Amino acid sequence: MPLPTEGPWLDDAAGRLIRPYAVSGGRTRPTAALDLLTLVMSTGSVPQTHLGPEHAQAVGLCQGPTSVAEIAAHLRLPATVTKVLLSDLVDCGAITARPPDSFENPTDRFLLEAVLDGLRRQL
Repeated sequence: MPLPTEGPWLDDAAGRLIRPYAVSGGRTRPTAALDLLTLVMSTGSVPQTHLGPEHAQAVGLCQGPTSVAEIAAHLRLPATVTKVLLSDLVDCGAITARPPDSFENPTDRFLLEAVLDGLRRQL
């Protein structure tokens, strides 16, 4: 689900109206161990705590295994902020996180090119 191009959070001319650090409550460190290649997926569980609109958007993007990098690109947020949001969702049981299937060789050129191609498609 792409972000709206109008409304209270985004403006076509100004861009994001809320600073990324405000989205994460000023937190810069996720509580879960996540990197850009970590795959996250919704559990279908409804969080018992109140979470922001970016959390809801992130859960919506996690219907199938999706990388942290892809979620960050869709949300148009820095990776660090996205990791904090996703770790909130892991902590409340709304999503699960696991390393990618080909994690045994994280410097595999094919894998890195695939991630780069995916990021370029999102821009």
